[in-house]
Amino acid sequence: MLSARNRELLGLIPAALLVVGGFTAIFIQTEGNSPGASTNLTLNHASSVSLTYGALFLVLCLAAHLVIRFALPNADPYLFPLVAVLASVGIVMVYRIEPTLARQQAQWMVLGLVLFAATILALRKRGVGVLERYRYTIAVVGIGITVLPRLPGIGEQVNGAYLDVHIGSVSFQPAELAKVAIVIFLASYLRDNRQILVTAGRRVLGVTIPPMKQFGPMLIVWGAAMATLLITRELGTSLMFYGAFLALLYVATGRLSFPLIGLVLFALGAWYVTGHVSHVHARVLAWEHPFQESLYNKLEGGSYQLAQSLFAQADGGLLGAGFDRSLLRLGPHGASILPVPESDMIYAVIVNELGLAGAAALLGVYLLLIARGLKTAVLARDSFSKLLATGLSFIIAIQVFVIVGGVTRVIPLTGVTLPFVAYGGSSVVMNFVLVALLLVISDRARRPYAPRTRR
Repeated sequence: MLSARNRELLGLIPAALLVVGGFTAIFIQTEGNSPGASTNLTLNHASSVSLTYGALFLVLCLAAHLVIRFALPNADPYLFPLVAVLASVGIVMVYRIEPTLARQQAQWMVLGLVLFAATILALRKRGVGVLERYRYTIAVVGIGITVLPRLPGIGEQVNGAYLDVHIGSVSFQPAELAKVAIVIFLASYLRDNRQILVTAGRRVLGVTIPPMKQFGPMLIVWGAAMATLLITRELGTSLMFYGAFLALLYVATGRLSFPLIGLVLFALGAWYVTGHVSHVHARVLAWEHPFQESLYNKLEGGSYQLAQSLFAQADGGLLGAGFDRSLLRLGPHGASILPVPESDMIYAVIVNELGLAGAAALLGVYLLLIARGLKTAVLARDSFSKLLATGLSFIIAIQVFVIVGGVTRVIPLTGVTLPFVAYGGSSVVMNFVLVALLLVISDRARRPYAPRTRR
């Protein structure tokens, strides 16, 4: 029977094959459309270059695998291969859309794997419990950096939201770091105070109201995070934080009344913000009326973006139009038909080219990744690790729901990236750190119990 680490090693092969197959299809399609191209030369060139890219991708994954093998021998054997499959789909799709961005994405992936290995090596002996000591520092840093995009000189407004920080030639999204920091704080605080939240408090109309002495500090930190994100107008991340907050609160206390109260408060807040914040109001109008003529004639964003996304997905059908066959621009240097296809709309491109079947397969990989994260939470031996693994898993789940729901018009469209697939350096780097934390928790949870020695 294969060991856990050997199963992980075998699981990396499909990811490398996806890279080889994807790049082969791209090169054959591109060179096949060139006048006078020889079929044999096209196939030979496509195969050689694709094998090179696949080998490079496999080498990077093998390097990360070796770190896991020697530092976390008992870790979950399926978490990293699932991430590798998502990353392979992402690098191929981004290259198909814009090769220059794919090279940048590859560089960010290398940096993400470096921090992935550094996180594992730093926490392999002491575990994630060491993070509890610095929970308030982590929370303050996480909240503080979310305000950076509003600072003049380094911040920039894009499509109504303040997302990026630019320092020289480097840009990043602080909210990606903040999502991990806030989950660490919430998991730590709930671990210490969950018993009081369950047993203490007053009952009002059959609902237990927790004592503010214990509940207050958590609400203050969470409220500060929400306020700063609303200041920056990053509504997708705000929704992601709120969902993780309610999930952790329910898991920690077992009281269904707490998330129900949270949902009522969210509905009231959404109603108020929709009517009083112009940026949010415009997004809701675009969601309600994506084909309204006065809105649809906008060249960028708004309902034009959503309408084109729906057209692209409808064009894909069940099996897709074919890889590298979706029409993204009018001519080589023409206007964009589907705005921001490498980031916000990459799911629409996948549905268009691979169809409903391909999109369902991609979502299936996400479901497996989330399931392995939640299983890690179930197996964890201490409360903080359980809550942290739960929060990190829900962050991925909510992030996928927010962007896929927005692109398919289930909810208003926001600027959250599709984890490991969409173009975005900050997202790639921090998601690798997130998976490293899950692997550290998994390793300690799966270690065999030491036998008791008789005296």
